[in-house]
Amino acid sequence: MTSHTPPPGRLPAEQRRLTLIETAIDLFSRKGFSGTTTREIATAAGVTEAIVFRHFATKRDLYHAILESRLRSLAMDEWLRQADVLMQQRDDEGLFRFLMSAILDQFRKDPRFERLVLFASLEGEELAVMHNQVAAPIAQKLLDYIARRQRAGALRKGNPLSILFAVVGIAKFYAIQKYIYTDCEGGSSDADVIDSFTKFLMDGLRTKKQ
Repeated sequence: MTSHTPPPGRLPAEQRRLTLIETAIDLFSRKGFSGTTTREIATAAGVTEAIVFRHFATKRDLYHAILESRLRSLAMDEWLRQADVLMQQRDDEGLFRFLMSAILDQFRKDPRFERLVLFASLEGEELAVMHNQVAAPIAQKLLDYIARRQRAGALRKGNPLSILFAVVGIAKFYAIQKYIYTDCEGGSSDADVIDSFTKFLMDGLRTKKQ
């Protein structure tokens, strides 16, 4: 019988591809796209540079593969389904809490990727644009919801984008302080912090009749 087990030191193609992606995330998150070479990625992954190019024709292709792999792992369809349920229920507080919790959860689970996106933004790399393009339809859905709730008199009038920036910004700033800079004292759990953030936001956003 023929064995399908790869020889020692060799990995199936898909597993090797994933190993290269994870290695690249680690290096890109620490040194940026411009500061990382394919030779460094190959060395860190324990392969030759030719193996890297066998899976990814260019370093930029590897960058794109990172974003695609992370989008798959985020389970966006399930996230959108839960957000849709809250919007259908007109649960403003629940929706904003859910959104901020999701942001903190992502930073907590994969701070390397968040560092990588920050590097991409600073370097003007396409990955940052791609990341924003993926987020754009979600942002528009939230903006449309906020505008509907304002017209219904449930939320204070104002630019819906400003409200969305407040919700996302407060969570992202805290997440960056805690999971990127690791400089967030106080001992409060993420759940407690989200409770406080949600209360502050809703106290400012609810109309008097709520």
